[in-house]
Amino acid sequence: MNNYHVAVDIGASSGRLILADLSQNKLDLKEVHRFKNGFIFSAGHDRWNVTELFNQIIVGLEKVKKLGITNCIIGIDTWAVDYVLLDEDDQLLVEPVAYRDSRTNGAMAKVFEKVPKEIVYEKTGIQFLNFNTIFQYVSEDAELLSKATSSLLIPDYLAFRLTGKKCCEVTNASTTQLLNITDRDFDKELLEVVGLKKELLADLIESGTVIGDLREELMATHDLPECTVVAVGTHDTASAVVGVPATTDNWAYISSGTWSLIGVENQEPVVTKEGLEANYTNEWGAYHTYRFLKNITGMWAVQEIARDLNYQYTYSEMAEQAYQVEPFLQYVDLNDNRFTNPDNMIAEIQDYCRERGQIVPETVGELTMCVYSNLALIYAHEWKRLEQLTGRTLDVLHIVGGGSNVELLNQLTADVIGKKVVAGPDEATAIGNLLVQMITYSRMQNLKEARQWLAKEIDLKVYEPQPIADRDHLKKFEEMTVSKDYNKM
Repeated sequence: MNNYHVAVDIGASSGRLILADLSQNKLDLKEVHRFKNGFIFSAGHDRWNVTELFNQIIVGLEKVKKLGITNCIIGIDTWAVDYVLLDEDDQLLVEPVAYRDSRTNGAMAKVFEKVPKEIVYEKTGIQFLNFNTIFQYVSEDAELLSKATSSLLIPDYLAFRLTGKKCCEVTNASTTQLLNITDRDFDKELLEVVGLKKELLADLIESGTVIGDLREELMATHDLPECTVVAVGTHDTASAVVGVPATTDNWAYISSGTWSLIGVENQEPVVTKEGLEANYTNEWGAYHTYRFLKNITGMWAVQEIARDLNYQYTYSEMAEQAYQVEPFLQYVDLNDNRFTNPDNMIAEIQDYCRERGQIVPETVGELTMCVYSNLALIYAHEWKRLEQLTGRTLDVLHIVGGGSNVELLNQLTADVIGKKVVAGPDEATAIGNLLVQMITYSRMQNLKEARQWLAKEIDLKVYEPQPIADRDHLKKFEEMTVSKDYNKM
């Protein structure tokens, strides 16, 4: 049995290779390599440098080999929806466009002219976001698309570069909004709408499928360990949900990073008129589960405030100053499109408050508390909506991912929803990546056993709800934001 597993976990701002030594059947993790990620404006669009991402994976694997490890298992997860186009020689036609690029403006209307919105949701069960892959393909340069002989989602492309084998893992594929949730295959009508031939896409595979070993030419040109690549939950949220250490029923989760993904894990999809109206999605999860969730804003605003301040403050320092500020002084819809990619986040938040006659946050503490207060209110609104849509009474909220370390936000969230919040692990995505590898190689029998093992292996922090002076903050927030088409973004 191979004792060494590597999680390649790449997000919108950074990537890392996490090594797990399981020789003692303990979760012994070591970050071997970390690198920056981000999009840049090139050739008319915001683009990712996936060529460099692949190079950094190789650098990380070389570091693994230098640790004396000669054999390991690898799984790759990244963000969703974005794709590459390859020519007949399997070379990139151009670096892929990033989902925050403006090219998809108006793309939804083009699709709905051919297939009504209600039918698209009935077919796919997927939340409508203007950067979903279906809308990106509609917006793709026709000449460029005509030159492509294949198209792969980002994690599948990186796995292809490693192994030479093309595949399309389902957890990420579902976010394209091109999979038929009943047939569990690409929907022919939707492919026709976007002008995409099915032959351009790789075959679907499930999480836990072994893709293959590293290419011989990579082994010949680099000092790498012998590696087998496994398709984990290649969508980072899918891996993060696998990494939720839940041991009871009726729990919800927030995968907290640049985005916040709030939802529940289901055995069957919830494709209803109410789900459509609330813009909830049924992304496919590992092991034939469904992530019934909503994609809402997360740490993005705080990240942008830090950038606007030229990183004078760490996130911890920003939170420390926020503690000195009263919460809930403003009601700000951070999901508004104006906050998606503004030139200056601080100015955008201030303008928003000024336009509505609210207290304008000025200091770093005021700005940070403004963001965290409103994130807690957004979470509380969606918590209530989840209970309505699923008909379940939820007992505990698990917050995982990098945002689980923000104690101020965790406590504010517990206070507003009036339920226990359990925070951790912050490395849920990498851990979920690793758990799928472990199940594939029979270290664990199933997801339930893996989560029970995980809960014993990590330290979790529990936040009990505390009384707050004004219990009407959520109501006021909803009156000022939800009534303004908040649910239908």
